Amino acid sequence: MKFLDEAKIHVRSGRGGAGAVSFRREKFIEYGGPDGGDGGRGGDVIVEAVENLNTLIDFRYQQHFKAEIGMHGMGRNRTGRSGNSITIKVPVGTQILEEDRETLIVDMLEPGQTFVLCRGGDGGRGNTHFKSSTNQAPRRAEEGWPNEEMSVWLRLKLIADAGLVGLPNAGKSTFLAASSSARPKIADYPFTTLHPQLGVVEIDDHEFVLADIPGLIEGASEGKGIGTRFLGHIERCEVLLHLIDCADEDPVGTYRTVREELEGYADILIDKPEVVALSKADQLLPEMVEEQREILEKGIGKKVFIVSGATQQGVKEVHRELRRHIIGERERRAMEGREDEGFQP
Repeated sequence: MKFLDEAKIHVRSGRGGAGAVSFRREKFIEYGGPDGGDGGRGGDVIVEAVENLNTLIDFRYQQHFKAEIGMHGMGRNRTGRSGNSITIKVPVGTQILEEDRETLIVDMLEPGQTFVLCRGGDGGRGNTHFKSSTNQAPRRAEEGWPNEEMSVWLRLKLIADAGLVGLPNAGKSTFLAASSSARPKIADYPFTTLHPQLGVVEIDDHEFVLADIPGLIEGASEGKGIGTRFLGHIERCEVLLHLIDCADEDPVGTYRTVREELEGYADILIDKPEVVALSKADQLLPEMVEEQREILEKGIGKKVFIVSGATQQGVKEVHRELRRHIIGERERRAMEGREDEGFQP
């Protein structure tokens, strides 16, 4: 399945059906009178978030979605049939933006969440509604109410608990493969990963979702390399795992390069908790790896883990550290929510 995280679609709800102008004409009925029915309501365009999708590729082949119009009313006070609504299924984490690609309409964050994007028009009233003591035979009925029509952008931001960042070939895909059942493409050249990959990590009877995005290079925020296009997929993560090749000649400089590109994209990524690790530890002697760790810890002032996806060295330890941050961030947000509701501890 191809990965697509942005798509433009055009949606249109159904207009309402017109009311009917009709009169009773049964034989032997002394007094007839109006009996025109109302028009049917037009169908809505509804968006629904579903769990079993992780790409917008379907919208490459279908961009136009139209709900059914309402049928007109009929005699004998028969109301026209309402038009069928149409439901557009999108992955959880999809944002719906106006045509300017900036104004957010709705963020589909929960499985089963629905949103009426375009509301169908109401049906017009038949001439029965216009009967009065001074107008016994009205020849007036309403047209159906108009539909709604718009073009919107769909932008997918994957729902993951932890995100992998680093330069190309920092060992992110290898770490993901060692952590989960995901099988990303792994090769010894930069930009092997061309689109985000997700994997489910199991640790101590718990699970969390880990996202691997294409590597960043210096100038990515200005469009170099693949740029920062895929950084939106880790905006929702609770914690970032920053991997640096243990054979890097300047690990401190590499760390700062990636941090600068994250900051150039959005401050929200800089403020997230971060776990730093030297990867590919199996490619150097243990004493050399330890020396690199000391240099990096001194340069950035943070604890540095040592991992190897090939030998599983340090992988579980990093998983536990990531899970600790995930739990901490969820508890912090829950407490903030309770305080917003007026809860006093």
